[in-house]
Amino acid sequence: MTDIHVLFLNASLKDSSEPSHTQGLYERARKLYEQEGAQTESVRLADYDIRHGVTGDEGDGDEWPQLLEKVIQADIVLIGTPLWLGEKSSLATQAIERLYGTSGDTNDKGQAIYYNKVGGVVITGNEDGAKHAAASILYGLSHIGFVIPPNVDAYWVGEAGPGPSYMDGKASENAFTNKHIEMLVYNTLYFAKLLKDHPIPAKGNTL
Repeated sequence: MTDIHVLFLNASLKDSSEPSHTQGLYERARKLYEQEGAQTESVRLADYDIRHGVTGDEGDGDEWPQLLEKVIQADIVLIGTPLWLGEKSSLATQAIERLYGTSGDTNDKGQAIYYNKVGGVVITGNEDGAKHAAASILYGLSHIGFVIPPNVDAYWVGEAGPGPSYMDGKASENAFTNKHIEMLVYNTLYFAKLLKDHPIPAKGNTL
């Protein structure tokens, strides 16, 4: 399955100089993807100068176009986010806004450029909000053209209330989280391969 390319957009508020719990959870998914022969790439959004706006290129040193090109080349795009006050991070919101800014661009069939790509989400935190954040991100991806398979929201939030983050305790042994990582990986891979072999027909969905 080497023709399947997985892109992980890590919306941690920390850049690559610091460990990311969201990256820690994604690493379990990455290993499974690569065991299945998929190519993977992980990007820390905080490493880039991403300007506010709703176009593909806001100019003046905006580095979003580099990331957009990676999205266009990918078959599976996962957005990873920590939770802050029960919400996805500001960088996750910004990524959705910038993706939305190019949703009017079309492929060679006249469909939105995100058609035939598969989306998913990885979330970490030490309080509530995972399902709320997942719903927001997955709806945003679906609305602009991504295909969202079942069970592609993998998360870990620990027990209710403040506590250890993902890599601080025994979260890697959590059966529920690990099962959902498996469902995320195998369901996104199945649909990505399906859409490569049988793209969505350009009927009633051209822009």
